[in-house]
Amino acid sequence: MAIELARAHAVTKPWGVKDLRPWSDAGGDGNAIGEILYERTCDGAVGPALLLKLLFTSQPLSIQVHPDDAFAHALGLANGKTEVWYVLTAAPDAKVALGLSRRLTPQQLRKAIEDDSIADLIVWHAVSANDVIFVPGRTIHTIGPGLIIAELQQRSDATFRLFDPGRQRELHIEDAILVADAGPADFEMRPNQLTAERRLLVSSPHFVFERIDLAANSSWCLEAERETWLLVLSGSAVAGSFQVALGDALFAQLDRVVIDAGAGGIVGLVAYTGGGPVSHLLQRLTRPGPNDAGQPRELPMPIPLIEAKPAAKNGRLETIK
Repeated sequence: MAIELARAHAVTKPWGVKDLRPWSDAGGDGNAIGEILYERTCDGAVGPALLLKLLFTSQPLSIQVHPDDAFAHALGLANGKTEVWYVLTAAPDAKVALGLSRRLTPQQLRKAIEDDSIADLIVWHAVSANDVIFVPGRTIHTIGPGLIIAELQQRSDATFRLFDPGRQRELHIEDAILVADAGPADFEMRPNQLTAERRLLVSSPHFVFERIDLAANSSWCLEAERETWLLVLSGSAVAGSFQVALGDALFAQLDRVVIDAGAGGIVGLVAYTGGGPVSHLLQRLTRPGPNDAGQPRELPMPIPLIEAKPAAKNGRLETIK
């Protein structure tokens, strides 16, 4: 049982940006920050299955591919890396790329990597704020400049680069050829409105990804039966014992999180481990007032399973180079 305010780590990247506001105050030392990773704050806790992060791009990322679970196991890895992107902000010409314009044999893929023509074969898609892009393992992909993206992924470092524009970092040709589904990819995602407050963005065997919109001054119970993450996109709230606002993230598992939305309401992304959407994930609470005697109640306040305790490094952001 746990409710924690996630600790944020800033990661320098050659394709990052120096000004992360309003999402973070990191980057004041002049280094380009490409990622903000959200981590548990409880020392010694079991490592989570999911990784939530923010991406900030000023240059194209490398063209890359991740293994799915089957290929990861064949390579001796614990699991693959399927991910989903939620576009927070996008420059007018911002794009992402998924898949290739035509299917290649392994020999053709090798040649395309070696002569850099892979850069001409990837398929670019224009994106804008609130777009959702699902990236299954084995999909060749990259992200262009001018984007801030919330990314949810299986927790894995398995990344095989096929092309790295202008940076001359190591490529992973043999692993990429072994793993990649070297053909077209499906770009379209169709979110599904579950309730007035919940929109299902992606449901996969690995994770479920939702957007929630909670009205001003409303109260809710978030049932975190599975590993669950909440990222605040706008507004503010008291969640458990924590004040949260834009850019803050919360981790919870086997617990109930009472959320009291602020005067401007709160919009957030909720992610939890797979198995399909949880029907009772979010329940409206009615807090009785002095004049509420005899009035109907939507749901009684739950008895907390555990008292939430503030983390020692509340709100502190660490930079990893």
